[in-house]
Amino acid sequence: MKIHEYQAKELLAAAGANIPKHIVVTTPDEAAAAFDQLGGTGAMVKAQIHAGGRGAGQLKGYADKLGGVKFCPTREKAKAVATAMLSHSLVTKQTGPEGQPIKTLIVQADAEPAKEFYVAVVMDRATGVPILMASAEGGMDIEEVAHHSPEKILKVAVSPENGLQPFQARRVAYELGFTGDQVAKAEKIMTALVKVLLDKDASLAEINPLAITKKGDVVVLDAKIDFDDNALFRHKDVEALRDLNEENPAEVRAAKANLNFIQLDGNIGCLVNGAGLAMGTMDIVKYHGGNPANFLDVGGGVTAEGAIEAFRIILSDPKVKGILVNVFGGIASCATIADALVKAGKEVGFKVPVVVRLEGNEVEKARGILAAAAAELPTLKTASDLTAAAKLIVELSK
Repeated sequence: MKIHEYQAKELLAAAGANIPKHIVVTTPDEAAAAFDQLGGTGAMVKAQIHAGGRGAGQLKGYADKLGGVKFCPTREKAKAVATAMLSHSLVTKQTGPEGQPIKTLIVQADAEPAKEFYVAVVMDRATGVPILMASAEGGMDIEEVAHHSPEKILKVAVSPENGLQPFQARRVAYELGFTGDQVAKAEKIMTALVKVLLDKDASLAEINPLAITKKGDVVVLDAKIDFDDNALFRHKDVEALRDLNEENPAEVRAAKANLNFIQLDGNIGCLVNGAGLAMGTMDIVKYHGGNPANFLDVGGGVTAEGAIEAFRIILSDPKVKGILVNVFGGIASCATIADALVKAGKEVGFKVPVVVRLEGNEVEKARGILAAAAAELPTLKTASDLTAAAKLIVELSK
């Protein structure tokens, strides 16, 4: 689960990090009033969407060059920028060409940064412990640093039981170039970052940039935190931060039905039981010239109701021109899947070709069920193996 920048900053502030004063707004008038409340001498207006690269992005359809982060020296400028942002979608490298509508902004006091750094904590799958990563090359180009100069990124293993130790934080601060009382301030922020990741079961906690201001203070200018969905049941306070407006409606709907669904840009829907099998199914569709419209794992214990809802979700995408069903009956019976397919066809209506490949538990019974329904569901086809199924659905979807 993702949260907004301002929410991430609030969690970090509660853990002891130094956060510039900011005000959350949803209208241009509120942005102008916030500018006044912050002193009236200059402020940053920042779009709040669940995507990175906001500063380098572009408002879709807006005549002038304007991204999702803008310094505003006057009240009038803050109101004009807020008006533009709240009436356009923001396109970044992470949103795709359609962009993401902006519904919330923060107006942040100008911290006057003199030097920027990058600090993050992620789980290292190889060692099974969190890793604190830091670089003196912070800001928008951190990806380029990682690609071209990985030696400039410091890495420190963190104990899941004891958190970041003071000597570790101090060593990183010194290596980044902090001096004097800045070292203790940077140490406090890094400690807070690790604390939030460990206490809230986050999968990523990132500050980019961490900044030294012209006055010598050390502050968090931007923050991003992602959470492990599987741990949300024990963090109701975190779950309450979820913004469904930032999520794909079909994916939200699928999650409510306990379906693992990710919408893609292709035209061939995939209904599969098992994540690995779903990945393989998408690969073979692509290999034979098709483009998957989704990743959909209905799980090993799929029910007729779950399968019917899965079809409704897939068919709600107007780009879908065909559906490939690839099911291996292990825990789930192929006959149960076949019954669900027939019920879905009758309830939802298969207006596009549906090619079915079944193998495993009760497969012969399942084939009989599908054969009996062939006259009533003429767009429902079967295939003997996955290669044949993929070739057929690609051809029928053209």
